Amino acid sequence: MSTLGSFIWSIADQLRGPYRPNQYGTVILPFTILRRLDCVLEPDRTAVRELAARYENPNRLKVEVKKATGRTFYNTSNYEFANLLADADGLADNLADYIDRFSADVDVFEYFDFKKEILALEKAGLLREIVKSFGAIDLHPDVVSNADMGDAFEYIIRKFNEAANETSGDHYTPRDAIRLLVDLLFAEKDVDLSEENIIRSLYDPTAGTGGMLSLAEEHLLAQNPEAKLNLYGQEYNPQSYAICKSDLLAKGHYATNIAFGNTLTDDAFKGRQFDFCMSNPPYGVDWKQYAKAIKEERDSAGPYGRFAPGLPATSDGQMLFLLHLVHKMRAPEDGGGRVGIIMNGSPLFNGAAESGPSNIRRWLLENDLVEAIVALPTNMFFNTGIATYIWILDNTKHSDRQGKVQLIDGTSFWTRMRPSLGSKNRKISDDDRAKIVELYADFEDADPDLSKVLRNNEFGYWNITVERPLMDDGKPVVDRKGNSKPDSKKRDTENVPFIYGDSTTGAEAEREVIQAYFDAEVKPHFPDAWIDWAKTRIGYEIPFSRHFYKYVPPRSLAEIDADLEKQVATILDLLREVEQ
Repeated sequence: MSTLGSFIWSIADQLRGPYRPNQYGTVILPFTILRRLDCVLEPDRTAVRELAARYENPNRLKVEVKKATGRTFYNTSNYEFANLLADADGLADNLADYIDRFSADVDVFEYFDFKKEILALEKAGLLREIVKSFGAIDLHPDVVSNADMGDAFEYIIRKFNEAANETSGDHYTPRDAIRLLVDLLFAEKDVDLSEENIIRSLYDPTAGTGGMLSLAEEHLLAQNPEAKLNLYGQEYNPQSYAICKSDLLAKGHYATNIAFGNTLTDDAFKGRQFDFCMSNPPYGVDWKQYAKAIKEERDSAGPYGRFAPGLPATSDGQMLFLLHLVHKMRAPEDGGGRVGIIMNGSPLFNGAAESGPSNIRRWLLENDLVEAIVALPTNMFFNTGIATYIWILDNTKHSDRQGKVQLIDGTSFWTRMRPSLGSKNRKISDDDRAKIVELYADFEDADPDLSKVLRNNEFGYWNITVERPLMDDGKPVVDRKGNSKPDSKKRDTENVPFIYGDSTTGAEAEREVIQAYFDAEVKPHFPDAWIDWAKTRIGYEIPFSRHFYKYVPPRSLAEIDADLEKQVATILDLLREVEQ
């Protein structure tokens, strides 16, 4: 738990009565942001006011402020937390003036409807005490680190959602999961990232409160303090967007790098590509309401559009974000790009052969974009205990990884949390994370029980239709050409792996491999069966659990009988007690 977050949330006690618990966040979040920015601006406030008096043009003023302070935003108001309470009668108006005089790109308070909240607090007689309480907290980055500030925001959001009986998973990803994702994302580029004065870009299309972006920057700067990571993101939740943008502003990033809106229907960075991309998109979210716009984009964009490889079922949009991220990878000729994305298990296997999800997997694997997939421990997230996976993609794989995918079973690398936070009662400790990253780095030499390296075509299969003759009085019914008519009730399908028996080739050996499979696996059981070659379809799936399946022998009959006898004896004892 964040001590700072707990302290800030305690201010909510002052709101009891006029506000219900599910409304506390509408006050606490914007005030926390305002106080953070107030502390950031404090050292140069006088210099900025002097510049504002000299330059009326906001564009010129922005340039001069950047030159003088190094910051990308400013506030020209004569008010601040230090003097707001001096004019008790004008507190609401003065606070509104303070908010209005931020530079134009600081639009975060609009997304909280903050001015309306200020008037509501004044009417309830609470405004003065709230301003006083927040003014007593020093949130300058020298006092409260960016990591601690992020923890505080996450704690506040979680408490707010608990009070509102809502989920918190849409807002942020646990930091232990992010740190593993970041380590894996940067792992293959660590040598490049150590170069002096390097500049790289990182993009998150589901930025939330900015936790992924912040921890990625923290990771890079820890390795190379001279490096510069330009952060970009888009977020459709108003409060999360406001927190993310204000957090990055406080760190010196440009406000225009964080955009508001739905990434799937309105890509704010259209035409831009990035060195690194990362995301934890919402799981199982219905995109039916956006389907028309997305299908129109797919049809108009052609074979190089972001959704060209296929569309998943409208009940789950995760793979749309996966395709979007691949579209955002820097081109190989420009140095290439890497993607890290957290998803649940459905993108691994959902959809039959030649369905949208299967076609997406096929496109990713046949273009050799999937580098590694890591299974995370269950109960890692705040609002769900389901299985989740990190996918790492790269369009400039190292030579030893080309044509291959590494699967890592990280489900056993966890440490119990006490107390738990919602559904999250496990975390990935530093040691756990180091072991998983080591498995990734070892690659071919990794522990086979925890890591497997497979060729891309090992995930492909042919879905074949097996027919059997329609019978009449024990004789096959034939058509005009003398061919047996198929019995639709006996029709069946089989999935034939590209790699079957001694075969080592893919689709180019289709008939030979399928026939060999059919002759060995089907014909002995149904001698009259045949293949309808016209209905053969290609599919791809990544059966993660099957590759790490561990056989557990069944218990002996004697052991089972002994347990049953114990249970029967217990039941009989209980019945005797009732009879007495």
